[in-house]
Amino acid sequence: MQEQPDVLLISTDHWPASLLGCAGHPTILTPTLDQLAASGRRFTNCYSECPVCIPARRTLMTGLSARTHGDRVYRDRLEMPDPAHYPTLAQTFRNHGYQAVAVGKMHVYPQRNRIGFDDVILSEEGRVQFGVVDDYELFLGDRGYPGAYMAHGMGNNNYETRPWHLPDDTHVTEWATRQMARQIARRDPTRPAFWYLSYVHPHPPLTPLQTFLDMYDPSSIDEPESGHWSRDPERTPYPIWLRQQRSRHIDPRLTRCARRAFYALCTHIDYQLRIILGTLREHGRLQNTIIAFTSDHGDMLGNHGLWAKRFMYEDSAGVPLILLGAEGNGGHERVGCGAVDDQLVGWQDIMPTLLDLAGLPVPASCEGQSAVGEQRRQHLYGEIDEAAAASRMIRDQRYKLIYYPMGNRLQLFDIEADPREFHDLSESPEHAEIRDQLSSLLIEQLYGDDLDWVEDGRLVGLPEPERSVPRRDRRALDGQRGLHWPPPPGQR
Repeated sequence: MQEQPDVLLISTDHWPASLLGCAGHPTILTPTLDQLAASGRRFTNCYSECPVCIPARRTLMTGLSARTHGDRVYRDRLEMPDPAHYPTLAQTFRNHGYQAVAVGKMHVYPQRNRIGFDDVILSEEGRVQFGVVDDYELFLGDRGYPGAYMAHGMGNNNYETRPWHLPDDTHVTEWATRQMARQIARRDPTRPAFWYLSYVHPHPPLTPLQTFLDMYDPSSIDEPESGHWSRDPERTPYPIWLRQQRSRHIDPRLTRCARRAFYALCTHIDYQLRIILGTLREHGRLQNTIIAFTSDHGDMLGNHGLWAKRFMYEDSAGVPLILLGAEGNGGHERVGCGAVDDQLVGWQDIMPTLLDLAGLPVPASCEGQSAVGEQRRQHLYGEIDEAAAASRMIRDQRYKLIYYPMGNRLQLFDIEADPREFHDLSESPEHAEIRDQLSSLLIEQLYGDDLDWVEDGRLVGLPEPERSVPRRDRRALDGQRGLHWPPPPGQR
């Protein structure tokens, strides 16, 4: 009887597709992921269709678009879609006899909702507003550091940095790795397993271990890049110009420090994956485990004068996807070895891909498609935010069109020839036909209030306000968190 493969899905937070050695990045050190890519298939055009944490994770766990699962903004108190109609990835595996365990960040509401997993060992980045103490903070308390997770003083949405302030083995990356290794060791040997390892980094706070920080000479850190359009306020769409202004508070002297710390957090995860792979090998499961590595979205890291996510540019919406098949059911042959795949893939495709490789039926509710099947996408749609803050994307095999309703602005990039998006071709006469074709495709995807941006089959958008540098009250430091001992009022 053929043995059913195990499945290991690894997700990170804020990791752009470009930050891999095997993707040609000049600085990042990712030897483990490079070796995995050489042993499987690396997708070069994988996108987070709604590049912000909660909507992306709803897509990953349901195979649904934002239109169907109901969040294209960041609705942190929105419950998951009805599992009776939209079974999650974990529940689907369990329905076919799998044990299913998650470790790390889930970002669902309520926080202790297991969304189909047998168990969730939780780390939620110090969120206390929902009255939950997660398992990582319980671990710190047991180790004698109650409430000290955020005692480094760095923020979850800021790019200041310092080394980790507690013993190395208390770092959340180390904790998540050990927890998952233990789950692999404790598996029921009579049933296949679905494991979901969800690292919270390289999402800020930027507090890497000194060991990994020391691997990067400060003089070797590459500088942020800017396109011709992003240096010209007249050519920069209003919502992007506004976000550039909001980033002006970042001290240029800290930019290199932030990028160095970010790279160190990535390399730390890369090295910790070796422990997971070693545990699988020593338990005799490695060759018959389907492995996928990805991220919920990327981070602009100062490129084009922008930081963080919520953009349709490559550094924000483009995410890594490395896939390895299992030998037992022919999945290794289907995935390939050292393959580089440029097909268009979205996060809604990960659920059907893993089920397909495991030889299991894909729920009819799934809107994604298997990335190792016969079908190939002709275009991919992305959306983030609503009304004045909105942007929309349509991507075909070569070109990407981004639309900003505020000011009715389009951007067109030839991703094949210009992967760093330096040259906006939206006003190029030679590209007018492809611009109009993609605009028509984008209009077909609009729904709800977005339809107000269209008249007589053409995009008309919203009026652009006068450009003035906004004044912001930043006394909260973009959501700075404090000491959690004694517990904050929301946890009592």
